[in-house]
Amino acid sequence: MGLGIVQDQPVVATERFDLRPLRRSDIGLLDLYAGDERVARMTRSIPHPLPPGASEAFVARSLRADRVDSVWAMDATKIGGDELLGTIALTPMDHGQAEIGYWVAPPAWNTGLASEAVMAMIEANPLGSCTLFASVFQDNPASARVLVHCGFDYIGDAEAFSVSRQATVPTWTYLRKLG
Repeated sequence: MGLGIVQDQPVVATERFDLRPLRRSDIGLLDLYAGDERVARMTRSIPHPLPPGASEAFVARSLRADRVDSVWAMDATKIGGDELLGTIALTPMDHGQAEIGYWVAPPAWNTGLASEAVMAMIEANPLGSCTLFASVFQDNPASARVLVHCGFDYIGDAEAFSVSRQATVPTWTYLRKLG
């Protein structure tokens, strides 16, 4: 896997796709895929229906130098695929910890894309984290399998608010030590 720097955020290369910073040209595919209720329901922060301008605002926030989250697009153009098949993000926490989150476009479900993206982030460790956390809604066992496949350990149940569901939803929480 190769690493290159773009806007102080590394580009992480895998065989099938590159994880690269978002760009304005992603807005159309973000509208399409993040606007899909099946995707939004499995995230905490994507509303459904997706309001006009939401993707533009998301891209603008992700490009700010003072951003909180670092967001990467799963870009499969090097193998003739879509410019955006999902996103993966790292949110720094205290004490060298970070939270990882991701979603994958429905056409790429069950292709191993999420596992490959999570493993690439673990190997690249762009924030220099010592521990990664993740949580998934309990009605999303596919995402839980991704985390277990990538070496995360289940550490307990919790709950999180889902904007698209307008409800608090039970979650499973996972941890992976790095280094």
